[in-house]
Amino acid sequence: MAADLEEKTDRYERMLADALAAAEAVAPPETPLGDAAADCREMAVSYLDDGRHFREEGDLVNALAAFSYGYGWLDAGVRMGLFAVPEDTDLFTS
Repeated sequence: MAADLEEKTDRYERMLADALAAAEAVAPPETPLGDAAADCREMAVSYLDDGRHFREEGDLVNALAAFSYGYGWLDAGVRMGLFAVPEDTDLFTS
């Protein structure tokens, strides 16, 4: 069971980091939608950092939760049209 948790935590960390690298904000920064995109990215980055902290502390459950929440913020931003992503990626829902 612990090996499954470790593998899943690793996978979600990579997925979130890759998603952050792939997502490009499309709303003009000085608009309310630009603010929303910045907020979504900030939350995703913060959860990535938190997850890495939890992992360093040996807390894989909270690390996985943080990576999942961060990914959710970014994926929601993509679904709302705040970010453009490559068409050939399977990192995001459609």
